[in-house]
Amino acid sequence: MTRAPRRPCRRIAVCAPATPLRHDQAAATMALAAEHYPGIELAFHSQCFESAGHFAGPDARRLAAFLECANDPAFDAVWFAKGGYGSNRIAAAAVAGLDEAGRAKPYMGYSDCGTLLAALYRAGAGRPVHGPMPTDISRPGGDEAVLRALGWLAGDDGGLEPALGTRPAVAFNLYTLAMLVGTSLMPDLAGHEVLVEEIGEYDYAVDRLFFHVTEHLKGVIAGIRLGDVGQVPANDRPFGAGAEDIARDWCARSGIPYLGRALIGHYPANRIVPFGLEAPAAPA
Repeated sequence: MTRAPRRPCRRIAVCAPATPLRHDQAAATMALAAEHYPGIELAFHSQCFESAGHFAGPDARRLAAFLECANDPAFDAVWFAKGGYGSNRIAAAAVAGLDEAGRAKPYMGYSDCGTLLAALYRAGAGRPVHGPMPTDISRPGGDEAVLRALGWLAGDDGGLEPALGTRPAVAFNLYTLAMLVGTSLMPDLAGHEVLVEEIGEYDYAVDRLFFHVTEHLKGVIAGIRLGDVGQVPANDRPFGAGAEDIARDWCARSGIPYLGRALIGHYPANRIVPFGLEAPAAPA
């Protein structure tokens, strides 16, 4: 799928489909935007800061906030505030509730929010984009990641994943992708390069996830690129293989081409990956 050239985004709505954002994170993101991208206006929905158990408000509240942001024609894009588990609980209803305005704008996020990106892509709705979120402002060096996301929204393609080429691509957290395959939210990835990253999982868990994902995607996708696999816990015994060894092994077993590394993940270097094929930004 090739995207039409996009205009730079001026007014951007922020909502939290999964877990809540802190007020200080929103304030820091707004200050960074005001300093570096004064032409961008960020509007954080009040739902971003609500809490209901694990979630940023109950399912109905998170869904309503998403649709308010998505279907408001005054906003040029929707930026997801934070990941954490929860977006899958509203994804099907979120896509079904989109109107014409909601089906025409970019949606940016990653990690758990990959579930929403997948559902949007399956439906041919909006422009799903893997990219940093406001919560990244709290990571060491997180300003770099947030500025990259703001830059892309403002029309700068310099933050794109450098490995993107002539084939359509998608990017997912590996665990999120493993939960998506076989569900009604999973898009058709025939001929796509699939970029994956992970954080906080044991090496054996990464191995298990690759087993599951490659079993579903073999004979379908054009290949797998491996992003950052960080904060791997120490097991009670060495697994005997690192993340790249694991990726290469399961790609070889399944006949999926291993395409090398990618700059995506839960770290400041996290790059932008528009789903499908992205045309260059239009001039302002």
